Amino acid sequence: MIGVDELTIGILGVVLLILLVLVGMRIYAAAALTGFVGLVCLRGWDVAVAIVGTIPHSKTVFYSLSVLPLFILIGFFAFHAGLTAKLFETAKRWVGWAPGGLAVATVFASAGFAAVSGASTATAAVFSRVAVPHMSEFGYKPRLTAGVIAAGGTLASLIPPSAILVVYAIIVEQSVGKLLLAGLVPGVVSVLIYVLLIVTMCKVQPSLGKSIKGFSWRERFESIPGSLPIVLVVTIIFGALYTGTATPTEAGAVGAAVIFVVYVIRALRERSVLKYAKNFRIALMETARLSVMIFTLIWGVFVFVRFLGYAQLPMAFSDWIVTLEVEPIFIMICILLAYAVLGMFMDAIGMLILTLPVVFPAVIALGYDPIWFGVLVVKMAEICLITPPIGLNCFVVAGVSQELTSKTGESLAIPLQDVFRGIAPFFVADVVTVAFLLLFPDIVMWLPNTMQGSPA
Repeated sequence: MIGVDELTIGILGVVLLILLVLVGMRIYAAAALTGFVGLVCLRGWDVAVAIVGTIPHSKTVFYSLSVLPLFILIGFFAFHAGLTAKLFETAKRWVGWAPGGLAVATVFASAGFAAVSGASTATAAVFSRVAVPHMSEFGYKPRLTAGVIAAGGTLASLIPPSAILVVYAIIVEQSVGKLLLAGLVPGVVSVLIYVLLIVTMCKVQPSLGKSIKGFSWRERFESIPGSLPIVLVVTIIFGALYTGTATPTEAGAVGAAVIFVVYVIRALRERSVLKYAKNFRIALMETARLSVMIFTLIWGVFVFVRFLGYAQLPMAFSDWIVTLEVEPIFIMICILLAYAVLGMFMDAIGMLILTLPVVFPAVIALGYDPIWFGVLVVKMAEICLITPPIGLNCFVVAGVSQELTSKTGESLAIPLQDVFRGIAPFFVADVVTVAFLLLFPDIVMWLPNTMQGSPA
């Protein structure tokens, strides 16, 4: 029987963690501090120190974690090699003829960059610089411009290689390879729903954004070579994962090597070795900073998870959920709604770290597949990136636009309130996508269930 004192300490620990986060303490520090104090209360000083002292090393040497810096590095290499601008130009020439053509091109280009990046805020920042000047030049409404870029950035959370999917896999100890594959089809569905939304909006209200015509077939085909390195990397990663010929880490290493070779070739071709050498260092530093941030979050959460395990809080919550006399689907909807509310006040990774140790055992007890649930949770994390008052992608778009000017020197700054107005239709589109994933689980599970190998 669960000790009342232990359970009470567990509940108080959760409350303390929430309070520390609300007053502004970093999530990794709040989780580690709360976990340590809780372990001291439950098992004493010596045990607590021993656990906290061994977690950073034991979790850092996790083989599955090595995939994170490689995927992040691919994205930064691709950006500094100028591949994002090439990707946008290709998309513009091929789909610019549609209503809202530049907005549609931004979605497709964001999806392409997401397939080699995995960082949502980085995707939003990159395409703010690339797409805002183009869309402003062709008279697109600022709210549509901002909404498309912020929403397009969220695709990096779901389309592999996704850093958040990897973090989820590590926390709940599931296959990284299966989760990455599971995110592909839902990611494509999200892209198509975004495109359908943009075309419909611009068809009903043409003043939002016009189509871009006049590109010949020759010009379209001439734009393809600039995007081929990204296509090659995506093919390598997905091919390796699907056939089981390589682990996610090995696939990420090959992908990073390919992008690095492209980077060197562009440096030599443009005769700008010093410039590219400087950007190479910047790419490494940015990769290190983001990787350390994620690793530190994981260390903190594992200290907190160990504390919850001793307090037996996840087991108690799971037992309570199972005894509720309601259909499991209603419980799942309530869990997703809770994530939507939490997303208004904290970032995506922090939200997962705070909730999964308690929620995940209950979800499994209800009979749901952990891979399917992971994709649903990450999709909710996408929504959090565009939900006020936090909405990190919205702040990124507004912030980057402050630095941009038109060809005539006019400021292209987009006020934050316009960004939030522009994101509203895409929020509705994301809700529709979540409903699809709830009603048709095979959208998520088809690809991982047909996977030929079993990479870690």
